[in-house]
Amino acid sequence: MRSNYCGDISERDVGNSVWLCGWVHTRRDHGGVIFIDLRDVKGKVQIVFDPGMPEIFAVAERLRSEFVLRVKGTVRDRPKGTVNEDLASGRVEVLIEELNILNESNTPPFPIDSDESNPETRLKFRYIDLRGTRVKDNLILRAKVCRFIREFLETRNFIEVETPILTKATPEGARDYLVPSRTQPGHFFALPQSPQLFKQLLMIAGFDRYFQIVKCFRDEDLRADRQPEFTQLDIEMSFIDEQEIVSLMEDMVRSLFAEAMRVELPSNFDKITYRDALLKYGTDRPDLRNPLELVEIKEIVRHTSFNVFSSPASQLGGRVVAMKVPGGGRLTRKQIDGYTDLVVKNGAKGLAYIKVQDKKLGVDGLQSPILKFLDLDVVNHILEKTSSNDGDLLFFGAGSGRTVNLTMATLRDTVAKDLDLITQEWRPCWVVDFPLFEKDEKDNLSSLHHPFTAPCQEIDEVEKAPEEATSRAYDLVLNGYEVGGGSIRINKSVIQKRIFKLLGLDEAEVEEKFAFFTDALDYGCPPHGGIAFGVDRLVMLMAGEDSIREVIAFPKTQTATCPLTKAPGVVSKKSLSELNLSPTGKIKNL
Repeated sequence: MRSNYCGDISERDVGNSVWLCGWVHTRRDHGGVIFIDLRDVKGKVQIVFDPGMPEIFAVAERLRSEFVLRVKGTVRDRPKGTVNEDLASGRVEVLIEELNILNESNTPPFPIDSDESNPETRLKFRYIDLRGTRVKDNLILRAKVCRFIREFLETRNFIEVETPILTKATPEGARDYLVPSRTQPGHFFALPQSPQLFKQLLMIAGFDRYFQIVKCFRDEDLRADRQPEFTQLDIEMSFIDEQEIVSLMEDMVRSLFAEAMRVELPSNFDKITYRDALLKYGTDRPDLRNPLELVEIKEIVRHTSFNVFSSPASQLGGRVVAMKVPGGGRLTRKQIDGYTDLVVKNGAKGLAYIKVQDKKLGVDGLQSPILKFLDLDVVNHILEKTSSNDGDLLFFGAGSGRTVNLTMATLRDTVAKDLDLITQEWRPCWVVDFPLFEKDEKDNLSSLHHPFTAPCQEIDEVEKAPEEATSRAYDLVLNGYEVGGGSIRINKSVIQKRIFKLLGLDEAEVEEKFAFFTDALDYGCPPHGGIAFGVDRLVMLMAGEDSIREVIAFPKTQTATCPLTKAPGVVSKKSLSELNLSPTGKIKNL
């Protein structure tokens, strides 16, 4: 139907006759001449209807936004003074000789390439939204990323293998999406949170190097970088250690950025321990472009009369930290009150601060409501430890380690953005030496990553002091986002069962949920490990977006619904009956 794409028309086509297909993007009437920007997947080109061709011109007068056209015309140079440098085809136009309206269109709910801010409207009419440049270019970038990854891994002896979507529910940290079985009443499949066990089984099967770009599903609370269904790059390798995996993945990510974005990442990514990340940044996903750091001062304030500081400083697991904001002395009381509201919303009781106006004047050169509670020696020691100078501001966090880390990490990010302190660069880093376990809300042990992660210590040591055990895990963090996470896996059933026991799973539960896997470990399981990357999140960062919705063709809202299709929906009583379910969700005839 066409000889050329609209976006490909250029000066080299001048004098040629072309057939074009596309949508009416904009229409302009000037001096009796109709100008239309015709748009297709490659871009736009200006087409011209001359009143000297009355039959065609009469049809052209009917054209409206998003009408679908097929046109034939001759490419010519634009008249002097009408060149559009913002358009790839902006030096030429096409004088139309034939016009076919392939389909008409209702008036769109918002203009193409508009700044329509209502996400509900954008998702309801996603097919309109996708016609715009923004999301279209993001999806093209996504395709480019996936294509590059496949080529990179296949040239390094990886085999792409599909794993089941309908599988068995196993505890992996989030709620499963469950699918009732028609043929086995009362039984359910689970949609995979990841292909974790299957890729380990492939290592036991001897596949050596596996990858898959795969859909995963988690029924969890959503935010900007989460969706109920997401795409994961899943990788597993045998006869390999942590450093070999890290080196290969650095090479892949570095090569990807060079190919897709013409960006040169560092030759060696930074590496930081989990403990140091929390101490310095309050999070295990630090944005290293942000120069603000937390400084522990609990030893300085432990014996002060200021109970807000001394109490958590004296408690096991308590933290008292200071964060120096260079030039922060210019912040107004209103701005500081806003930051106070921010940390309170995240669990803090308040936000103490000190403005350094003139250090030479001692206390008289400082401004803070807490100065009356602190001895001069304590204040000077804090200023010295934080290397504070005139014009700086100190924010303080005090309380349980968990609360201080959360609130100060949030404050750190917000202040740095507000004061434009974040550098415009790419700062990848590996976070390592994670704890093997953490305590859940009921004070029970749970896996920080997943229960198949190998410990650094011998299992006897782990059992003696499980909270002190570290794991052979590693996360790749890019500009404050975790984009990949992996570990060396447990490859012996006796160790795996002892880890399950520490997690509170009895023998019957292990047998029911994991017998197929623990049995497999007894059939010559090689040492192995792997990593998984969040493709949506990675592409989001590469595209400069703040939400993964902008790099997914048909995403869900934060309530896990689809405004376009109205999913999830109600199903008929007949369909429920075939699944042996009642309309209330109860299982029948059991």
